[in-house]
Amino acid sequence: MAEILFLVHRAPWPPDRGDRIRSWHMFEALAKLAPVHVAALADNAADARAAREKMAPLCKSLCIEVRDVSRPVALAGAVLHGEPISNRLFRSAALAEQVGALLALGTITHIVAFSGQMAQYLPSRFDGPVIMDFVDVDSAKFATYAEQDKSQPMHWVHAREAVKLAAHEAKVAREVDASLFVSEAEAALFRKRSGLGGDIVFAVENGIDTDRFDPDATFAPVGEGDGPLAVFTGQMDYRPNIDAVHWFAADILPLIRKRHPAARFAIVGRAPAEEVRVLGELPGVVVTGEVPDVRPWLAAADAVVAPLLLARGVQNKLLEAMAMARPVVASSAAATGIDASDGEHLLVAEGAEAMARAVCRLFDDPAAAATMGAAARARMIARYGWDARLAPLGQLLGLAD
Repeated sequence: MAEILFLVHRAPWPPDRGDRIRSWHMFEALAKLAPVHVAALADNAADARAAREKMAPLCKSLCIEVRDVSRPVALAGAVLHGEPISNRLFRSAALAEQVGALLALGTITHIVAFSGQMAQYLPSRFDGPVIMDFVDVDSAKFATYAEQDKSQPMHWVHAREAVKLAAHEAKVAREVDASLFVSEAEAALFRKRSGLGGDIVFAVENGIDTDRFDPDATFAPVGEGDGPLAVFTGQMDYRPNIDAVHWFAADILPLIRKRHPAARFAIVGRAPAEEVRVLGELPGVVVTGEVPDVRPWLAAADAVVAPLLLARGVQNKLLEAMAMARPVVASSAAATGIDASDGEHLLVAEGAEAMARAVCRLFDDPAAAATMGAAARARMIARYGWDARLAPLGQLLGLAD
């Protein structure tokens, strides 16, 4: 009788941010294959409590520990022991003890680990299949941070993390049976960096729940105002999102407002950093903070924007907006990995002026924008159902029908 251990760096419920959206649907897919034991971390007690209430009835067993390692402590420990800081941030002696006790029972036949930080909880020897879902090539992200921060105090930290994580990722990938990434671009990058082949490094793309993200559903009105509305959604203490909305609010929105003086920009997402909150003082900018549901804001948008300068993998925010039949303007970095055509399903623009022109194009012609939105939703339905995207899991685990 197969039993799966699912190791995940953030408890998957609620699926309200990119990593938890993927891990939640992965959990659901695994649960269709065999009973699942979940061992997870949570950022705080409230997240842990919500996940336990939802997931306990759905699991064979469930262990969630709140992580409490600060970044300074993680940095000090990482430097002292020659490790990636990321691993230290997600280290829990209590979770390791629970995982060890569970494996000692001898009933676990398959292991799936979600996010590279969870590789530290894998047993040194295991007889069954082990899959590592890295999602993104995190080491490449930190290399980009280091390049951006050449003159900043964090340059050394990010450069060191890029090197340490790259070595860690390659080592883990050599030890497991299969390594997964969220797009073929990420998988190809990892193959190039690690020297590993397509026989053990695979792309398993994200999907979208098109029944939930349905433009025909009824939502309470939000973002009411006279001018056309551009919307950005995301976790707003995450650096690439912070950089994106700052760029849009400071450099792109003023260009749009030259043609559409009443144009507005809503930044929708939880935990806005201080540099995001102050953007609400700019003309036309609204910072909502956490909202119970992003769908009303997507429904209200005349355009959804993703001006990301750094993006890894597939952006769930774009899949959600396109499923909601919203016209999207994205940077090439944000659009990478999404199987959609520029000019038909979305608009791809580089630079502030091009981004502003693309948004104005949608604001100027609502009928054409609606046509693009409808084409985007049709593409999501045809290409991005979760069941189809995650079907390879059963095959890789040897549990497919």
